[in-house]
Amino acid sequence: MGDWGFLSTLLDKVQSHSTVIGKIWMSVLFLFRIMVLGAGAESVWGDEQSGFTCNTQQPGCENVCYDWTFPISHIRFWVLQIIFVSTPTLIYLGHAMHIIHKENKLREQQSSPGGTWLGKKPKYTDEKGKVKIKGNLLGSYLTQLVVKIIIEAAFIVGQYYLYGFIMVPMFPCSKTPCPFTVECYMSRPTEKTIFIIFMLVVACVSLLLNIIEVFYLIGTRVRCGSRPRPRKITSAENPASLSDPSWTNTEEALKQNKMNLERESTGGSLDGAKEEKRLLSGH
Repeated sequence: MGDWGFLSTLLDKVQSHSTVIGKIWMSVLFLFRIMVLGAGAESVWGDEQSGFTCNTQQPGCENVCYDWTFPISHIRFWVLQIIFVSTPTLIYLGHAMHIIHKENKLREQQSSPGGTWLGKKPKYTDEKGKVKIKGNLLGSYLTQLVVKIIIEAAFIVGQYYLYGFIMVPMFPCSKTPCPFTVECYMSRPTEKTIFIIFMLVVACVSLLLNIIEVFYLIGTRVRCGSRPRPRKITSAENPASLSDPSWTNTEEALKQNKMNLERESTGGSLDGAKEEKRLLSGH
C-alpha cells in the first residue's frame, strides 16, 4: 500500500494552522482511515483475487469475471480517496507557509538596525508564528473545505455505484470467454462487509466535520463583523484630543455663540443710544 510517513508528516503541520474542528478531522483521518487501512484492511483483502473462484474450468473466465466485479480494488480505491481528500489541505498548507515566510521576512527587515518602517505590519501571524485565519487565508481555508466536501461526497457515491456497500458471497458472470453464466464466489464476504461499512461511516463523519467547520467559520466571521465598535469616552482621566472631530465641532459652536452674543449686545446698545437722542430732541 505504500508508506504513509511523508503524507502524515505534511498533514501534521496543518494542525497548528487550522481550527479546532480541523484538528478533529485530522485525528479522524490519521486514526480511523490511515492506520486502520494500513493495519487491518490490507490483510483482509490480501486474498481478494486468489480467493475469488468460479465454477468453471474455462481459462481466463475467472480473471474476466473478477475484473468485471471489481474494476478497482477496495484498498486502492480507499487509498485514492485519502490522497484526493488530503490534497486540498496540503495546498492550503502551502499557502499558509508562504504567508508565514513573507511575514517573518517582514519582521526581520523591520527589526534590523538599518531597517525602515514600511507602513506595513504582519496581518496573519503573531510574534510566535501562530496563524490567524482571516482575510485571504480565510478564503483559502474555506475553499479547501468546500473542495474536500465535494471530493468526499463524490467518492462515497462512486463507491456505491462501483460495488455497493454490501459484499455478497456470490456473483453471477456471463462475460466472454465464459461458456455460460457462471457463479463466482468471494472469500470472507462478511468480514469484508464490516470493513466496507466502517470505512463508509468514517467517510461520512469526515464529510460532516467539513460541513460543520464551514458553518463555524462563516458564523464566526459574521459575528465578528457585526460586533459594535467601542466608542471613545471623554472624561477627566481620558480627555478628548484636539484632533477629535467632535471636539473641533464643539469649539466652532462655542465661537459662533460668542460672536452672536457680541452682535446682539452691540445692536442693543446702538438702539438705546438712538432712543435717548430722539427723546432729548423732542423736548
